[in-house]
Amino acid sequence: MLRQLTAAAARYTVKTANIGGSQRKKPDEKWQTEAWEQFREVPEVRFSGEWVGNAMSGAVLYAGRRNDDGTVERAPDDHLAMQIVKEIAGGPDGQASLLGDFGVQLVVAGEGWIVVQPKTDDDTTGDGPEYSWHVLSKLEIREENGGKLIAEIDGKDVEIPALDDETVDAPDAPIAIRVWKPFPGRHIEADSPIRASLHLLEQLQLLNAAISAIARSRITGRGVLLVPKGTRFPTQPGQTGDAEDDLIEIFLEVAATAIREPDSAAATVPIVLEVPAESISDIKWLSFESTFDELAIRLREETIRRIANAVEVPSEILLGHLGDVNHWGAWALTAEAIRLGVEPRLRIVCHALTTQWLRPMLKAQNAEDADDWLVWFDTSQLRVQANRAQTALEAYQAGLISAAAARRETGFDEADAPDGEDQQDQNPPDDTAPDDTSNDPDEETQNNVSTLPVGETTSIPDTLPASAAPRLPDGLVAAADALIWAALAAAGDRLRNKPACPRSERARAREIKPGELHTVFPVDPDQIDAWHLLDGAWVRVPEVAHRYGIDGPCLVLALDEYARALIAARKSHRYEETEAVLRFAKCLGLAA
Repeated sequence: MLRQLTAAAARYTVKTANIGGSQRKKPDEKWQTEAWEQFREVPEVRFSGEWVGNAMSGAVLYAGRRNDDGTVERAPDDHLAMQIVKEIAGGPDGQASLLGDFGVQLVVAGEGWIVVQPKTDDDTTGDGPEYSWHVLSKLEIREENGGKLIAEIDGKDVEIPALDDETVDAPDAPIAIRVWKPFPGRHIEADSPIRASLHLLEQLQLLNAAISAIARSRITGRGVLLVPKGTRFPTQPGQTGDAEDDLIEIFLEVAATAIREPDSAAATVPIVLEVPAESISDIKWLSFESTFDELAIRLREETIRRIANAVEVPSEILLGHLGDVNHWGAWALTAEAIRLGVEPRLRIVCHALTTQWLRPMLKAQNAEDADDWLVWFDTSQLRVQANRAQTALEAYQAGLISAAAARRETGFDEADAPDGEDQQDQNPPDDTAPDDTSNDPDEETQNNVSTLPVGETTSIPDTLPASAAPRLPDGLVAAADALIWAALAAAGDRLRNKPACPRSERARAREIKPGELHTVFPVDPDQIDAWHLLDGAWVRVPEVAHRYGIDGPCLVLALDEYARALIAARKSHRYEETEAVLRFAKCLGLAA
């Protein structure tokens, strides 16, 4: 059974068209025009839309069928449904562009239109696509009396007739599909995070205007310089006239330059006023700065932060603070943004393509199971951790993965392996020295003299072998061990129904412990997310973390990275490695 989607899509048909002056209520569209104005003028809005659009463009569309457990099984490449999906928007490049455009549409206006035009014989060449696909905003679509929908495509008006199920439509007639995220209070209306942020964006523009006025104001910016009348000024050789007047003229000229060229050094010069000497004893500078100047800047920062929270993009990404987060945290933020900000919008688009394109096309081909197939997406490429090479090296140094896995993740192959590989695999960097070296730790030999700079070591900072560090609570280690085994077992249960485990091998797979199935049937790192092997594996982790007073998100990352490393390296989990995994996660603060 299909999951409930907060999505809506409809073809432009006789039922949805405003024909004959029907009393069909139209959705409120005024706010969408204002939202597009904010996209044009406010960098934060543009960044949010472009970020989501760029992320959505990295997803891959495919045809699939929903299993009883809620997962989507990919259709064979030669299946009719897969062939139809492959031709959407002309192929992978066109699909990336379509999804990227819809990211902006759904963030800003919550609504977009897909217009599909059959190509004429003059437009098609050989085996090229039969249709041209366009993503249009609500501003590019207008409905006229008589059931005509006018779409502005490349600057030209294209008439789109309303489809009629009771008549045969012209084969060369374009098709329009409205795709929108429904407003909870009125389903026919579109909704977007920008709609709820319009008042905040208005405040932001007012604060921007105030700060601009402050920056442009010479009086507010640099104040007034009071000079006692009769003050003597040094004169230059050959200078004639009153030196005091000449200096004031110089000041005024500099100030005038500041007006013409705000970015020049003259912008820092105050206005000069000459007052009677008895009024002041010394040269004085009066500043007209107000407390609102600094307050306006703080208010603007707070407003931007509130907007960041509203647009469903992590504030660290919108505000550019990812540099303040380590690579573990940055990966977690990106993964969370994909899960909460990108994938829901991909579901909206896929729902539209399923109900308004794929299934009608299958039914036109007399496919009996047309309603079983859907358009779905793969975001595994978006979830690949950017710092996998660094993580792999650290995991290898901790003895968590093999040298072969470390080479694979850092871009090397087995031809780059050094001699004596087997011995190196058995003795990872943290192991004790071989038997043929001296047992005296103070004796410097060719094997134990470090060539690294002072203060640097080959081991993980702040991490010691478990035997040299204080023992962790037995309950924490046991709980982590159980969580890891449960995650691997759940992954194994899912793996039995995936392509990595062919049908001919599934009888043998049932005889293998689920938690060790990955050691027999190889899984690529990207397939872990594509097949959702670890989905829902860590729901109990926050409870365990709270019980032992450690950071919950960090514990999730530590266990998740370890489980992924085991699956990718085809290694079994051992209880003895659990404590090392916990100490390896620096953010837990459990290192010796």
